[in-house]
Amino acid sequence: MEALLQDRQLLYVTGKGGVGKTTVAAAIGLAAAEAGRRTIVCEVAEQDRVSRAFRREGVTAETEVELAENLWAITIDPQRALEEWLARQLGPGARLLTRASAFQYFVAAAPGAKELITIAKVWELAQAERWDAKNRTYDLVVVDAPASGHGLAMLTTPRTFGEIARVGPIRRQAQKVRDLLTDPTRTGYVAVALPEEMPVVETLELERRLPDAVGLGLDAIVVNGVWPERFTNKDAELLREASRNGHHPEAAEALRAALSEHGRARSQRTHLRRLKRESEARVITLPFIFETELGLPEYERLADELARAL
Repeated sequence: MEALLQDRQLLYVTGKGGVGKTTVAAAIGLAAAEAGRRTIVCEVAEQDRVSRAFRREGVTAETEVELAENLWAITIDPQRALEEWLARQLGPGARLLTRASAFQYFVAAAPGAKELITIAKVWELAQAERWDAKNRTYDLVVVDAPASGHGLAMLTTPRTFGEIARVGPIRRQAQKVRDLLTDPTRTGYVAVALPEEMPVVETLELERRLPDAVGLGLDAIVVNGVWPERFTNKDAELLREASRNGHHPEAAEALRAALSEHGRARSQRTHLRRLKRESEARVITLPFIFETELGLPEYERLADELARAL
């Protein structure tokens, strides 16, 4: 598993919505950066969550902003990415074309066009020669991808457009992107889940469908937000017995909270065992962070956990 952080050019991080994909993608990026790799974390939904996590402003489609040593971030805007690609193909006239109403209507109406442009920009970030020669190059690109269904659809667009466009620059670009996405020595796939029923079910479905999209399976599943096991079953019995006796209201509330935490941790372990039993990928756990907001110290803690596991 060490190859995921040390040898790959691209790590595609996806999973059910609300499981902490951005947190995990940022922590993976930080772990790689701390290992000495020039790393960029790119968001594809223009939500600017990574920069907010690191208390940095100004991460846009036009700027690759440094978050920490060896770590940058960008959010991908399909319109901007299209302009860059066409400038490479057509030169100065590209901007006039992309601003034309008819062209914009075509891009908006063509199924999967924005997804193709977005994943092509991801590919470009991983290249030794960028579309704009002034841009820096990276050792690793970590993609904070859309949720599972949309994330899988994005991966299939290069194949779809490659089949539609039999010749020409679109076919060549689509083939280059597909070559990267299907190469196990250059690209790795990471799913993020919570130790709950629906995220586990969706992760197993993602693992089943991913080979149809790119011919590769999941390299790792990161289970986020795992609660600590503070109490044994024997401890829980003692807590239940104590809660049946009369107590001061504050003591009774503490006993109920302890039992609730034990129940939640026990339920999580049940779902975690299922995921480990039914998945062929390596399952890695990250602890629940008891903070209202995650700052750099918390990300560094998660990065350390991932560096040891990956």
